[in-house]
Amino acid sequence: MKTKEHAPHISFYDAEVHHGKNAGKIIAFYAFFISASFLIATPIAMRLTGETDMFWENLFRIFTSPSRLVTDYFRLGGLGSTFFNAAICGLACNAIILLSRVKASATTFAGYMLVIAHCFYGLNFVNMWPPFIGVLLYCFITKKPFRENVHVSLFSTALGPFISDFLFRYTLRGDFEFGEPKITAFGVVLAILFGLAAGFVVPSLLPGTTAMHRGFNMYKAGLAIGILGIFIYSFMYKTLGASEPEPLVIENAAYDALPYQYRGFMNIFFLILFSATILMGFFFNRRSFHGYKQLVHSTGYGVDFLDKFGMPVCLINVGVYGLCILAYLNLIFILPEIFPFLPQGVGFTGATVGVTFAALTFSADGQHPRTVAPVALGYALLLVVVCVICAIFGADVPWTLSTQGYINGLAFATGLCPFAGKYGWKCGVLAGFISAIICTSTSAMHGSFVLYNGGFTAGLTALVLLPFLDFYKIKPKFEDDV
Repeated sequence: MKTKEHAPHISFYDAEVHHGKNAGKIIAFYAFFISASFLIATPIAMRLTGETDMFWENLFRIFTSPSRLVTDYFRLGGLGSTFFNAAICGLACNAIILLSRVKASATTFAGYMLVIAHCFYGLNFVNMWPPFIGVLLYCFITKKPFRENVHVSLFSTALGPFISDFLFRYTLRGDFEFGEPKITAFGVVLAILFGLAAGFVVPSLLPGTTAMHRGFNMYKAGLAIGILGIFIYSFMYKTLGASEPEPLVIENAAYDALPYQYRGFMNIFFLILFSATILMGFFFNRRSFHGYKQLVHSTGYGVDFLDKFGMPVCLINVGVYGLCILAYLNLIFILPEIFPFLPQGVGFTGATVGVTFAALTFSADGQHPRTVAPVALGYALLLVVVCVICAIFGADVPWTLSTQGYINGLAFATGLCPFAGKYGWKCGVLAGFISAIICTSTSAMHGSFVLYNGGFTAGLTALVLLPFLDFYKIKPKFEDDV
């Protein structure tokens, strides 16, 4: 077994003080920087899409509509209103992190990133609070410090679509119209009770499900919340015989007429954001990239990048990895133009923008481009296999890499990168291949009510792949020197 050796790295915020003092400050500063970026971009987005006169109406629609996967907030509301929703949700998280005096950790950073990611396609300033308050109540009753469970409260917001459905649709027997919400007392009570109950269940599930996949799924909470979502959906809709929500048809002529404006805006936004992130890391790291080479040679399994390399190097990783994701997205967007036999996919929808942030979630805790690339290759390999089979039987190719479900699936499948880091790139490709097979089917298990569906899919993939590796006695090839 090979050991990946790393030269000692002492950054500006490293050694005994970087984690205890400055890492927390950097995490808080960078999280606020992202939230502020959304806020600054809001009026620009409004002007670009002509949303100024409809802004508050669009924001109201986002707040008061059912939000099952995948509800594109760009289509439901608009570019500016979606950015504003992400900004205020992000700022709320910033305030919670500061007021709780949470100890700096890569997990806290991950929780924040997932919240802002989901704010583009299912999470809003209304449905995020009941699960969050549930965890707060859990800490109060069990006398556990809330600052040690902030990340749990952030992860639990993935149940937000249940809250919206209970509030605006469930008790009305499916009678719902956009922009004209009807609320019943029973719906409010149901949403609150559900959120409070979730706050007690989610913390209990996390340790057990993490043990199930042994840490090979970085989106650890995905499996726990996905399993919980299956039981909630089965009981509330199947067992009780309640009417299931029909897919909402959202008409937005302005959105359909401006695909290239959205693509141009998001490319510029991400280029500025990721470039600024790299520069932050560079300056905080004594104006150097020292340590990043060692980071990208880590297996990413069980390694807290923040503790080992310091937050400045993690910021460099966030920026570089983000630019890689942006390049990948722009490549797959043009694949149908290069290969006409492929169906048309999507562009920078709300969900696409959201999962771009989701893919960066664990950049301070194990993800980096070198181990994520084999997983992405697994998705591409499945597409090649499907194209060959369809060519043999004369059938149309049913999907491409820019189909929304596969963009979302890969964003969370990147959490399987420890397979590539520990077992080598071939195992990473296999993990991506398996994940791609099931990524568009798993949401039906919980009725598309769990925003963390990609993490759930990655968890199931790990549960399939690990016994296979154990049975055939396939040993890890690499270890970190930690």
